[in-house]
Amino acid sequence: MSAPGLNKSMPANLKPDALAQLRAKLETGLQEMGLQVTVEQQQKLLDYVALIYKWNQVHNLTAVREPMEMVTLHILDSLSVLPYIDCKRLLDVGAGAGLPSIPLAICLPGLQVTAIDAVQKKVIFMRQAKAQLGLANFNVIHGRIEDQEVPSKEMPEKFDVITSRAFSEIGLFVKLTKHLLADGGRWLAMKGIVPQHEFDKSGLRPVDIKVLKVAGLDAERHLIILE
Repeated sequence: MSAPGLNKSMPANLKPDALAQLRAKLETGLQEMGLQVTVEQQQKLLDYVALIYKWNQVHNLTAVREPMEMVTLHILDSLSVLPYIDCKRLLDVGAGAGLPSIPLAICLPGLQVTAIDAVQKKVIFMRQAKAQLGLANFNVIHGRIEDQEVPSKEMPEKFDVITSRAFSEIGLFVKLTKHLLADGGRWLAMKGIVPQHEFDKSGLRPVDIKVLKVAGLDAERHLIILE
């Protein structure tokens, strides 16, 4: 079944040429980053942008207001970690509007993705996105990460990968989530510049640091990998 049409979910004040520009920007960005994403998945990503844009008018989900910027700063930025996701169960902590969890769930239908956030309006939005985009592999939890237990109804198993995009400094991120990481699992922290001060403060040392390339973004992005 194909994803809901972009025109149906996009506000009426966005004209067809603007929708075409969004589609072109996404397609070009994916090609530049060497990411293989199907046409149907691209449509779902655009529908997701439409949903954020619509909700932002009332609920102020994200600081990014324009759909063209959302393609770069939300979608392509989230998908920059796609080559490093090789697991079965992923947890996104402090997911906000579902970043990077929803783009990853769209592009990796075989991946079981769980997103958690303590802000109710963001959880309600993510649940709406799950329903509207038909994401059977996406689960949303409302609560604080340190209060979660495994096994539980919402978290029956520990996670192979725990990621965050804008949750906290690395030491606190690891401390609050280590009880949820499976043996042999990894933390993937998305950062701007390499946060050396966070390593120094926490005493943690990454096993790897990947430079992330985001099409259309002239700013540093790094993926901090810890075991």
